[in-house]
Amino acid sequence: MAINIGIILGTVRSNSLGKRIFDFLKNSESETEEYHFTWINLKDYPLPLYNHEETPLEGNLSGLNKVESKWLDIIKQQDGYIIMSPEYDHAIPGGLKNALDFIGPEVESKPVQIVTYSYYSDGGMLAASSLVPILQMLKMIVLPTPLLLWNANDNFSEDGQLLPVKNSDHFEARLNEIFEDIEFYSKVLKENSRLKRVPN
Repeated sequence: MAINIGIILGTVRSNSLGKRIFDFLKNSESETEEYHFTWINLKDYPLPLYNHEETPLEGNLSGLNKVESKWLDIIKQQDGYIIMSPEYDHAIPGGLKNALDFIGPEVESKPVQIVTYSYYSDGGMLAASSLVPILQMLKMIVLPTPLLLWNANDNFSEDGQLLPVKNSDHFEARLNEIFEDIEFYSKVLKENSRLKRVPN
């Protein structure tokens, strides 16, 4: 039984630090027969601002356009997630928040790991903190230790290479660890998923 893990780049900004880290991970993380990776760049899903009558947690949405359907379909296909985010004004970007607003039952009881990054020394700590209650509201299993990549601008080249500079060895080790963690929890939760209760 293959385990599908979606890695979501939660920014649409051009030439972003996140895209460099995202490309590094694509170049360095190898799939196996057991674990398949889906590389989900939010820029490829130009979602409108959420404006449906229903709220996603009430059930499936009606009147979805093609982009919205494509977004929810790719999210639903995953068994676990890594969400990458920069920090804008002490929170996650508006585009990522809007994309999460569309999501409901597609992610319930699935594990998620948070990765934030920054040009500065905090590593996006407040973005990580702001993301946790959103994911908990979506009934996701949020892994307890987010990965914060601080002062990371000098570590990743524009073509997705990890440069041999300060902190790079630590960043590489931690990125490998979070993939091992999400693989483990995705497998455990998929293999032990609760049967949906049948209404009386």
